This record gives sequence, C-alpha cells and structure tokens, in this order.
Amino acid sequence: MSGIARRIVVLNSGSSSLKFAAYALRPEAPRLLSGSVDDFAGLPADLLSGDIAAFGHRIVHGGPDLDHAVLVDDATLARIEAVSPLAPLHNPPALSVLKALRARFPGVPQVACFDTAFHRGHPAVADRFAIPDALYQQGVRRYGFHGLSYAYIAGAMKTRAPGIAACKVVVAHLGSGASMCAMVDGHSVDSSMGFTALDGLPMGTRSGSLDAGVILWLQQQLGWTVDHVEHFLYHNCGLQGLSGLSNDIRVLLASDAPLAKLAVEYFVYHTARTAGALAVSMGGIDGLVFTAGIGEHSAPIRARVLDRLRWFGFDLDDAANATGAGRITKATSRLAAFVIPTDEERVIARETIALLPP
Repeated sequence: MSGIARRIVVLNSGSSSLKFAAYALRPEAPRLLSGSVDDFAGLPADLLSGDIAAFGHRIVHGGPDLDHAVLVDDATLARIEAVSPLAPLHNPPALSVLKALRARFPGVPQVACFDTAFHRGHPAVADRFAIPDALYQQGVRRYGFHGLSYAYIAGAMKTRAPGIAACKVVVAHLGSGASMCAMVDGHSVDSSMGFTALDGLPMGTRSGSLDAGVILWLQQQLGWTVDHVEHFLYHNCGLQGLSGLSNDIRVLLASDAPLAKLAVEYFVYHTARTAGALAVSMGGIDGLVFTAGIGEHSAPIRARVLDRLRWFGFDLDDAANATGAGRITKATSRLAAFVIPTDEERVIARETIALLPP
C-alpha cells in the first residue's frame, strides 16, 4: 500500500478476532486492504504505513450518553472505559487497540463508533426494565447492539430490497454473536439485546436470555463467585454449552449427536420466536433480512427459521436460498425475505470521514 494517498484505517474488534480495513479518503471508496487477525500484533505492516488521515474503531458499548460517533480525547476515553464492564468481551480489546494506536500515532485522529448508538431512539417501553427509575437514571436500560451492522443494512435495503426498505422489517444478525432488530423506515424501534450483549438469542458461547433466578441459584446454592458466573455466561453457554460439542453451527448441523440437534433447533426456535415478538413491537411485519456469518452463509438455518415463520406469509424459494444472495422467497410470497451481507467496517469509515475537518 506504500505510495497510496491519505486513507482511513478501520479496526473492528470482535469477541474472537480483530478485523481491519483501509479506505481512500472518500465515503464510498472501494476497500484498499482488508482482513482479520487474532490480535493487534498480527496487523499487516502495510496497513499502518503511509499517510493515515484517521483511525476508526468499533466500540460495542457506549453507555447511555455516547449515542453517536465521536473524536476520541482523554475525557471520551474515560467515559468508554467506565462502561466497559458492560461489554467485557468487546470493549477492553477495542480500547487496547485504540490506546496502542494513540501512542504510536499521537497526531492522528481516532474516532469511536458505537454499536449501541443505532438503538438510542427506542420508545420507553422498549428501553426500560421493570425496575426502579433510579436505576434507569444510572444507566441500567436496554441498549441493543450490532448497531453498526444494522445501520449498514438500513442503507443497503434501499438498493437491494427497495420494496421493504421503508417498511416494517426484522433484521436478523446471526453469527457467533447474534441479535435481531425491529426497523421501521430504517430506524430501530426494538432489539433482542438489552443491558449487555448477553441478552436475547442464544449465541456461540453466550447464554442469551436467562431467568435472573438461575444466576441467584448458581451463587446461593453452588457458591459461584461473580467472576465465575460472568465467565460461565460469556464462554461456556450458548450453542457450545447446550450441545457440549461446538459453538460452530456448521459442526452442529453435520452432527448426529442428540444435543447437537437440540442446540440447532433451539437456535432456530428462538430466532423465529424473536421475529414474532419484534413484529409485535412494530405493529406488523413486511419483510425479514438475514445477515452476518450464519445469516449470510447457512441456508439450512434460514430455511428452518422461515419454515417456522411460514404462517406469517414467508414462502421460501429453495433455489434462491441455496445461492444465499438477494431475495430468497418466491415471487408469490406474501412477505419477502432477503440475504444482505453486512459491512460494519464501511459504516465505521463513513462515520470517521464525517468527523474529519474539511
């Protein structure tokens, strides 16, 4: 990449990898470089060479106040660190990368882009828990996550699914981390995730929704510490915990083990169940979009979810579903379902460029 003009470098810290991308200094420029590594030390040298205009970072949790992308200064960094316990798999590694780049490139702007920001306009009934208001005022509320992905899908629907882009749509971001979002005219009105990224759908190793009484029981009856419970819920549950085999849906689909089959069916069941709940949040449903690793690549999961939602009016086109692109329901289907690949890095680049001085 040496000799290339000024560019934006995007870092997307996930729970198990660090994605990166570089773009020319134009909002819709093609990627110059992209990939994924295990950690900061594995970033390619070409990514960090040349004239970098800014770094853009995905920050999963922004808390109640950080509801838009911001240029990072010391005060902002402290605010992000303060809410990091709410996203222990994501915020700490992202902050580690951000701090390392601040130290190495002290004069280059760093922009933080928040997954929670896309959901900050939820109505009160979707934003609150049934707990005293004093706790809500302290930030205990339903935030919603995967917002950068949902922001990309909201824009992409305008060209890839224009018939439903301005309607009532459930978007299913299904991957190792999984959530679903109710969108009306491209705006989030409800989400399956709440206070932390543990809530909602079962995930690769995360539990999803869980009766709080289970946590009390683990502590009171088994004597588990808070740290033990936290590690258990984030690392030993979900598809991995239920199957006892793997957190990879491909492995589970290929297995004849009874618990593997149960884990797959559990994931399908709760995805469909959540779609129904989000349809209620919107007062109806006009379409559904699958995205992220499982949503984009697993035709069997899409088929099984839509089979459970057939009564809504989704009539799957098997051939289209096998290709995994565009509309996957029949032309005669009352409701339309689509597969649209997400691009969180593109959204981060857009938000980063928008904050740079002209």
